[in-house]
Amino acid sequence: MAGDVAREALRARVRAMPWTVRLQLRALEAGVDATQRRDGTINRFLFSLLVDRQAPANPARPDALGVRSVDVTVDASTGVRARVYFSATETESSPRPVIVYFHGGGFTYFSAATRPYDALCRTICRETGAVVVSVSYRLAPEHRFPVAYDDGEAALRYLATTGLPAEVPVRADLARCFLAGDSAGANIAHHVARRWTAAATPPPIRLAGLLLLAAYFGGVDRTESELALEGVAPIVNLRRSDFWWKAFLPEGADRNHPAAHVTGEAGPELELPEAFPPAMVVVGGLDPLQDYGRQYAAMLRRKGKEHYTTVKY
Repeated sequence: MAGDVAREALRARVRAMPWTVRLQLRALEAGVDATQRRDGTINRFLFSLLVDRQAPANPARPDALGVRSVDVTVDASTGVRARVYFSATETESSPRPVIVYFHGGGFTYFSAATRPYDALCRTICRETGAVVVSVSYRLAPEHRFPVAYDDGEAALRYLATTGLPAEVPVRADLARCFLAGDSAGANIAHHVARRWTAAATPPPIRLAGLLLLAAYFGGVDRTESELALEGVAPIVNLRRSDFWWKAFLPEGADRNHPAAHVTGEAGPELELPEAFPPAMVVVGGLDPLQDYGRQYAAMLRRKGKEHYTTVKY
């Protein structure tokens, strides 16, 4: 009885969302389900037609927020690209912090040009005054673990060696570089930060902080939040989540693989380098994976890492 009451309360929170948001989420669910094939592949052409509307960069003229953007090639050998956002009102004399952003999508969908992510990064750029570098990492299942992490590191190496493109008339303060991401992008941000700060020699870019939004972590054992929100929460359910992990992880690996399960409940807990940056961990109240977010924050606390955790309902 108590469980039924709790689930109905969760459903009421979903129904309280604006109808336009609920409609968009339903459309996304339908697009995801229609393009996931039984053999574990994805019909990308159909997904681009149904869901993934792309926004062009605007290098020459600022948008209504005063933000311009330019597309760059991060690594010509792999085809990895990024979109750089900057405020058109900034001057050369004011070095700006850098936010490297990794989009969500279960490691399998979207890019920096996807319209909602393009709009989000424009807002982040305008509200923070930072230069935002949104990375179009390669997607699974065509490119499994650890390719997304490799591409994240490649973006940092690009900034360290090349700097901002000539079309960006501002200077970057690489001593104030932040990694951020939502869902699978937050997972990538964590692993890139760990790899970057574990370098034997001090890396040329100092990571000043992490921002993890509803991070996509997992494990074999179902958590209370996964079970309570199954059939209630939008987008992320057990079936879709299992599909995404199977697409991303190495062949034959389960969800206790260190890419998915980063805390010590299911095996040895990987150490975090001394230079691992402070983190803000944002946990969504309707996110079925929220228990993993709390476990992650607890892991940071055990290791004495500076962090701030907030739950958004």
